Amino acid sequence: MIGSLRGTLADRSGTGEVLIEVGGVGYRVTVTPTTVVELGEPGTDVFVHIHHHIREDAQTLYGFLTRDERDGFEALLGAHGVGPALALAILSVHGPDALALVIAEDDVDALCLVPGVGKKTAARLLIELKSRLRVPTLDAGSSAPTGPTGSRGRLSARSDVRDALANLGYGPDEVAAVVRELPDDEDVSVLLKQALQRLAVS
Repeated sequence: MIGSLRGTLADRSGTGEVLIEVGGVGYRVTVTPTTVVELGEPGTDVFVHIHHHIREDAQTLYGFLTRDERDGFEALLGAHGVGPALALAILSVHGPDALALVIAEDDVDALCLVPGVGKKTAARLLIELKSRLRVPTLDAGSSAPTGPTGSRGRLSARSDVRDALANLGYGPDEVAAVVRELPDDEDVSVLLKQALQRLAVS
């Protein structure tokens, strides 16, 4: 069972696959679009955490830049009806920390930004993943920060921005991409202005 790869990035594609050469052997690794970019150009020395997915008809390597990403992927695979493709799609939209906050806040709309996830699936995933992921406690009686720069405030602001952009007619993929790039320490009006500026030049 392969747990990690350290080698040279030999090739990469726009379809989410990279080729990592280790000791003269090239390993085809499936990654998120973000990881494709962050690994750099061919010839770069790279290290990725690996989930070795074995089926009767195929063996596939899924690569992640951090152990938290791999842990999140494996937790998603344990949820009913979630295969590797959907798990990778969820992590492409929500990184491990963001996903934990989405689950803590029961943010169905945030999960629905993932292509292929409807409200019923999102609601079921929120329930299942609470027992599988390290989810922060953000209830009213906790000492977790809830102001504009705290976890609750960040998530609420981003949720409001997502709703506003959706109401303006932007598609889920556009909304997910631009919200992911927004800073964490601004209020809704500032974030929405920045999002619209980014969408205008994209």
